[in-house]
Amino acid sequence: MNCPCCSGKSYEDCCKPYHTGEKNAPTAEALMRSRFSAFAIPNGEYLMQTTFPSKRQNHSKKDLQEWGEINEWTKLEIVSKPSMNKVEFKAFYTDENGKQQVHHELSQFKMIQNRWFYVTGEFLD
Repeated sequence: MNCPCCSGKSYEDCCKPYHTGEKNAPTAEALMRSRFSAFAIPNGEYLMQTTFPSKRQNHSKKDLQEWGEINEWTKLEIVSKPSMNKVEFKAFYTDENGKQQVHHELSQFKMIQNRWFYVTGEFLD
């Protein structure tokens, strides 16, 4: 299967090793792509594990899992060249009512002990 993150690679050669814990994402962009794939699959556990520890109280695994399940995640587009710890992207999906949606965000990431975490995102548009 093609990886949901739109890398052009197979899921097995792209985001799956991050989802299974075999590897950690090497860059903020790789983590962001793997999180998009985790919404598409969905994998709420991975989404919680890759959220910055002090920010986890703002999320729930159940809600993340449900948001992945109720939407059909169709495409990921990196808007501009990612910096070391920020990635601007557009996530395209079809919501539970069949309406096309675009989630445009500038996400911030932080590395702790050689592992990237999602910290926060600013919604754009």
